[in-house]
Amino acid sequence: MQAQLNQLETDYGIEWQEYQLDDLFEVSRGNIFNQKKLIPDSKGIAFIAQNDCNNGFVGKVQKQLHRVFKGNSLIIGRQTGVVYYQENDFITTDGVLVLSAIRNFIKNNYIGLFIASILSKKLGGSFGYTNTVSATKLNKITIQLPTIRQNGEAKIAFDFMEAFIATLKAERLATLKAYLTVTGLTNTTLTPAEQVTLKNLDALTWGTFRIGDLFEIKPTKNYGLSNNDLLHSKGVVPVVSNTSLNNGVTGYVDLEPTEKGNMITFSDTTTDESIFYQPNDFVGYSHIQGMYKKFPQEIGKNHYLFIVTSFRNAVRGKYNYGSKFNRENARKEKIQMPITDDGTPDYDTMNLVVSALQKVVILGVVSCLDDRIEKTGELV
Repeated sequence: MQAQLNQLETDYGIEWQEYQLDDLFEVSRGNIFNQKKLIPDSKGIAFIAQNDCNNGFVGKVQKQLHRVFKGNSLIIGRQTGVVYYQENDFITTDGVLVLSAIRNFIKNNYIGLFIASILSKKLGGSFGYTNTVSATKLNKITIQLPTIRQNGEAKIAFDFMEAFIATLKAERLATLKAYLTVTGLTNTTLTPAEQVTLKNLDALTWGTFRIGDLFEIKPTKNYGLSNNDLLHSKGVVPVVSNTSLNNGVTGYVDLEPTEKGNMITFSDTTTDESIFYQPNDFVGYSHIQGMYKKFPQEIGKNHYLFIVTSFRNAVRGKYNYGSKFNRENARKEKIQMPITDDGTPDYDTMNLVVSALQKVVILGVVSCLDDRIEKTGELV
């Protein structure tokens, strides 16, 4: 892939040139100070915040009197320094800086994604909660952009940006398709039992269960090392930390696992977004709580994914940095699960629900994937 990208650069005759950020963008600050006054509306406008995931997207809300920022813009979280490209119109908070392209040179998501990546790499963790981003600081920054010479004049090579991102997308899409094939996820045919389960979802009988009755909750074992020492080695054993991204995995090390896989973990310092199923043996981390089952049934991935979803739904919005999601509070929480005639959790149904829904979702992914591979191939 790198050779292909290098050849693309040669074909376009690219030079890399420094550009001052305030020559490219007008920097504005969001204007929503009280998020609680926003009214959810599935047909409304995108509400963007300085989240470190999901492209900053929180949900859709009514426009009301808030300033609407145009799409084909970049945003930067003032306290996170995270850069995102926004394709569509949006509203945002005062914790976000919006970079609107002067002369509207960002014509599509290929150019937007390319420049967002360049700027993100340039910032490289320079900003955070103790050193917030400001328009004044941004305007002093320069970034390198691909440039071509036309009639002796240097011009930003937007066509090259589009071809570069299209080439990357084609490779990533092909890799995804190969992964789905190798893992057998392209098998999207529902079994008779899965068809019946989906058809009868609304007729399921549900029961309420206390987390503390189902699981023993205790801190995961860890090496007690600093991050630098812990993550110094490179290996294949995941380290589960307090992040809400990447299934809680912050890196892979060449150490013996401290915990067995096939269990649920969560961070007692964050929110419901840190609840994850861990399929593999892993290294624990400070403030990561492990959920060890008390019931005798042997259960696997699909069952745990069902419980994770139910648990997240039960605690969503209850906990944050002020109201701790500790194990004492977690034990008191109650979740909903389908039950058998004798009132015990119906693990067979949980397994069927998750496997059926997975096939339905993957069917959509495969269909979209084939379509995108065809369209991206045309661009390349």
